[in-house]
Amino acid sequence: MTIKKIWTATLLVAVCAMPVLAADHPNQSQLNPAKAVESKKYPRIVLYSVAWCPHCRATKEYLTKNNIPFINRDVEIDSKALEELTGKYQSTGVPVIVLGSGADEIVVRGFTPESFQESLKKVLGKQ
Repeated sequence: MTIKKIWTATLLVAVCAMPVLAADHPNQSQLNPAKAVESKKYPRIVLYSVAWCPHCRATKEYLTKNNIPFINRDVEIDSKALEELTGKYQSTGVPVIVLGSGADEIVVRGFTPESFQESLKKVLGKQ
């Protein structure tokens, strides 16, 4: 057998084994149906942020710690998100949190747990 054939056979075995190895990966997240039901009580939450911003990081940590589902839109790597932030929401700073959608949308510029909770109550009251 030539080295090329041995290399091809080894590569083929490695590629075929990848899905099996990935399925058993210990760091893979498991879905929790109870959390999925719990997350339905929240409106759509979109966070416009950048990776290096300490206020954005604090916002993400707060939302994650409190099991509040959100969509993170990093405006440095997502040009459409930057256009929405500066155009639709008339903001040049981050973090900006958009709660709800359509006519019931509430925009929060900056972050404190208190301002977030107050805005969340307003959106939930409209639903």
